[in-house]
Amino acid sequence: MYKASDTRYKNTQLRHAGTTGLMLPPISLGLWRNFGSADPLSKRREVILHAFDKGIFHFDVANHYGNGHEDYGSSEELLGRILHDDLKSYRDELVISTKVGYEIHDGPYGIGTSRKSLLQGINDSLQRLNLDYVDIYYAHKYDSTTPVEETARALDDIVKAGKTLYVGVSNYDYPEMKAIIEQFKKLGTPFVLDQMSMNLLNNHVEESNLINLLKTNGAGVIAYGPLCEGLLSDKYLDGIDDTSFIHHTNQKLLLNGTAELVRKLNSLNSIAENRNQTLSQMALSWLLRDPVVSSVIIGTTDIGHLDSNLKALDNISFSKTEISDINDIINK
Repeated sequence: MYKASDTRYKNTQLRHAGTTGLMLPPISLGLWRNFGSADPLSKRREVILHAFDKGIFHFDVANHYGNGHEDYGSSEELLGRILHDDLKSYRDELVISTKVGYEIHDGPYGIGTSRKSLLQGINDSLQRLNLDYVDIYYAHKYDSTTPVEETARALDDIVKAGKTLYVGVSNYDYPEMKAIIEQFKKLGTPFVLDQMSMNLLNNHVEESNLINLLKTNGAGVIAYGPLCEGLLSDKYLDGIDDTSFIHHTNQKLLLNGTAELVRKLNSLNSIAENRNQTLSQMALSWLLRDPVVSSVIIGTTDIGHLDSNLKALDNISFSKTEISDINDIINK
């Protein structure tokens, strides 16, 4: 029987979601890829429980996650088994988040953020997760076919029904974000987080002024893909091959060719080495230097990688020279 480490909070550096009372670990574990029914439960259980022992108490998933069209929802099911079998007695310590909006089943209500999709989506997710409520429920993407008023009202009703404690949105650009925040304010909805693709090479959240919109409204940003699908590691310092997966939000990084991107990676790696960090560790530290970043979501199935990433927290401050040098590299 699993018993959590007594020292799991010894080195945890808590961060608030904006100005709210929701607290998160600076590094969270996401179950986007390789946590579905086609993956070994025992190995994934080992990683999730090890993460909790190390102070990672936030686990992020979505109803869409799994191993493809026939397997949507299986990542929630995998986490649900571990929540039931191993972490049930620790439920009050955990922050569990899930999302709705991308395809989950056939038909018009298997996608989008209409009231029907959201209300049936939360019920299905709770069943798969073996939970009575989640801590954060996200609209996973902006749905242009549904008024933001309808999406906001449905999320607010889910809070009032006790099925989520807080709400968030993901992949909303500035105009849509501003519009839905206005609705949340009218309703008094506990909106706390914007989950966005964000990494050292992709500063869209800052460039679009989303980050200031969130600050102004007391919400935080939580970064997914903080290592840019592995680009921000030592894996590609010698080159990027054609089979490498790069998320659509980062495709612009290839506009000047892979050789130029590899040059940038090596320049950044040199700065990381001078900081006694790996490139991955520096990339995580870079995001966490701004308090509005409530957490960064890493996706790993390897305990060694997880422990290495956690060492980023040993140094999240940057000198003026380091900031200037890094900006020079990424903006060229």
